[in-house]
Formats: sequence, C-alpha cells, structure tokens
Amino acid sequence: MSNETDITICLGSSCFSRGNRYTLELIKNYLKEHNLEEQVFFRGDLCDGLCEHGPILKINGEVIRDVTSDNVFEILNEYFSDEGAEE
Repeated sequence: MSNETDITICLGSSCFSRGNRYTLELIKNYLKEHNLEEQVFFRGDLCDGLCEHGPILKINGEVIRDVTSDNVFEILNEYFSDEGAEE
C-alpha cells in the first residue's frame, strides 16, 4: 500500500444533510479500528458541485457517489484490499 491515501468527505450542506454527517464518524472509526490513521490523510471539504450525486467521498481523487452508512464499509474494504494486492 502507498505511504499515504487521501480520503476526502464532502461536508457541504447537501451531502452533510443526506448522510455524510454519520459517514464521517464511521470512516474515522474504521481508520482507527484498522490501524490506518498513520497511512491515511482524512479530511473534510466543502461542496464540489456534485450535489445531485451525493453524498460524495473521494479516495485519491476518485469520486465515489451515493455514499451511505450502509455502503461505506464495503467501499473502504474494497479499496484497502485492492491496495494490499498491489504491494
């Protein structure tokens, strides 16, 4: 896995009210539980104008649409298992 993964969660009003307020905490807990806090730069960002596709999450610049508390673990597990396979 690369030294640092960049994860950005949209905290604009549309994404925030549509679920990213909860997803934010889930991601923070996931990173802690999987000992990824040192390898991941996790931050919030304001609206990118993709509201109709929100809630939005970006991993290393790749836009992931329609992120929910129901699918965020699947997204993260898929990303980090793919990264591990590339080592």
